[in-house]
Amino acid sequence: MVDQLRLPPPAELALPIGEAMFTLRAIRKFKPDPIGDEQLELIMNAASRAPSGGNFQPARFLVIRDRARIRAFGELYREAWWAKRREGPGWTRVEDIPKSEKTFLAAAQLADEMGRVPVVVLAFSVVRGDLGHSVLPAVQNLLLSARALGIGSTLTTLHDDVMPRVLEMFDVPDSAQFYCSIPLGYPRGRFGTTLRRPSSETTYWDAWMQPPPWR
Repeated sequence: MVDQLRLPPPAELALPIGEAMFTLRAIRKFKPDPIGDEQLELIMNAASRAPSGGNFQPARFLVIRDRARIRAFGELYREAWWAKRREGPGWTRVEDIPKSEKTFLAAAQLADEMGRVPVVVLAFSVVRGDLGHSVLPAVQNLLLSARALGIGSTLTTLHDDVMPRVLEMFDVPDSAQFYCSIPLGYPRGRFGTTLRRPSSETTYWDAWMQPPPWR
């Protein structure tokens, strides 16, 4: 059993939790500026502090910084992104995406730029069939800590067509279960409060579709 550590909250992550949560948004446009090892250590320390059922800690994160490996991953990511669009709305090129679909247009741009982002993190569980009870809280900690450092991120997925090649590229064993990929970089643009449905529309009280006592 590896010795486990208690870490004090680092001063660099002192952004108020409310500000971090209410300004955390999907960042898909990144500057080329590198992210230092110190910042990445803080982010990964935060991910490792997340709640874990039974303290089993099955989450594992593969941090990719090598430029050649990121370029190669970017090619597979772009292939995966368009494979999903063909299966869904039937889009095969950017021109097929309606101008009103701004989120998809931004995501398509990320697919083109993924090979140039400063860092990519791949999230796994070392337990096959894991439901993500420990991995997903760790991912959220990662996203929030990156936000506290002024680093943008977004949670993305891949497609079955490319997964065997991704696993082979990084020597990931078959026993590991993939959850998501997370590009990291300083944003081209800014953070800010997000536009979301009011919680009175997304929260039910005691029974399905029963509104809560606030508007």
